[in-house]
Amino acid sequence: GGSIGSELARQLLSGGAERIYLFGHGENSIYQIDRELRLLQEGGVGEKATIVPVIGELKDREYMRYIIRQLKCDVVFHAAAYKHVPLMEANPVAVVENNVFGTANILDACLESGVKRFVLISTDKAVEPVSIYGASKMLCERLVLEAAKKARGDSSYMFVRFGNVLGSRGSILPLFIDQVKKGGPVTVTDPNMVRYFMTIPEACSLVLKTGGVG
Repeated sequence: GGSIGSELARQLLSGGAERIYLFGHGENSIYQIDRELRLLQEGGVGEKATIVPVIGELKDREYMRYIIRQLKCDVVFHAAAYKHVPLMEANPVAVVENNVFGTANILDACLESGVKRFVLISTDKAVEPVSIYGASKMLCERLVLEAAKKARGDSSYMFVRFGNVLGSRGSILPLFIDQVKKGGPVTVTDPNMVRYFMTIPEACSLVLKTGGVG
């Protein structure tokens, strides 16, 4: 239901996926992308694909084991995370519980059910992390590397890191735009700071390449 997950679903639909499961805990966001994909199908995009919305919670370990076993999916793209850095500094228990334990739950469920490919959406903030969000994603990456060792021979478990994705939830750009509209100040960390951006479709294309070639 998030910006990255939704764009992945659009690209998978147009790329010829047979069946797409939309998993999330926010009913409104899942409803929106489900409706959008069905409108695309009406327009001739991926008409033969089956789209299945699933409401659930990553933190519910037993439910994750149950649902992954039931769905019998080939590939899992894990794009769910709390990612607002200052907000997560104030809520360290929530970010670890959601990001780290949630990732552990879905990884264990995928290993148990023999899911062939698993792709975690990670972040450049996982490199030598200086925030609780970055640290949580670093732990998620380590969990994926451990799962990769346990996975069956023909399976691939991997992660891909993003920097700033233009217009995604959690992107810094909307904040900068609001600050400029108000006449400033624009809160950059340092005058020498350089930021690089990619668009949501570019980012998702990178994810699909990762999932395709590992």
